[in-house]
Amino acid sequence: MSLFKNLTSGAAIVGSVFLGLGMACSAAGARINTSRSIPVGLYWLTERPIEKGAYVLLCPPPSNVFDEAKQRGYFGAGFCPGDYAYLMKKVLAAKNDKVTISDDGVRVNGELLPFSRPLKADTQERPLPVLRGEYQLGDADLLLMTDVSEKSFDSRYFGLIKRTQIEGVIRPVFTW
Repeated sequence: MSLFKNLTSGAAIVGSVFLGLGMACSAAGARINTSRSIPVGLYWLTERPIEKGAYVLLCPPPSNVFDEAKQRGYFGAGFCPGDYAYLMKKVLAAKNDKVTISDDGVRVNGELLPFSRPLKADTQERPLPVLRGEYQLGDADLLLMTDVSEKSFDSRYFGLIKRTQIEGVIRPVFTW
């Protein structure tokens, strides 16, 4: 009984230390990405400006498309409005860019982006939202996507995002 009590107490102490360390790292700006939208790894929140090519931390706006994505497990619960978790994406189009989303993929200023062909269904054969059209991006608009995976839940499905939804720019520290 004493051994069990010691093990339980030890586990509680170790768990508390790891939890405290994790909270301190997060408060300092560390973020871990486990999705395939951007390279998996450790990122750091910066004060850099939001611009094309930047990785960003997004607080999804409350909407039906994000409600369904959360229910399907594309992302978990978190601290954003709507009880959404933060998402990490790459800015692939911004102010003055012309974006075309069609069945063959996403074009920015006429150039087809890699890994941008919209999928009709997710890995469990559930239909994905269909978003097609041409968009001229204004000052507040961003196209957030992947350039490393076909299976990212991104602007192909949820549309353009406003700059005000961006929590900050993140930079990779260690990725694999």
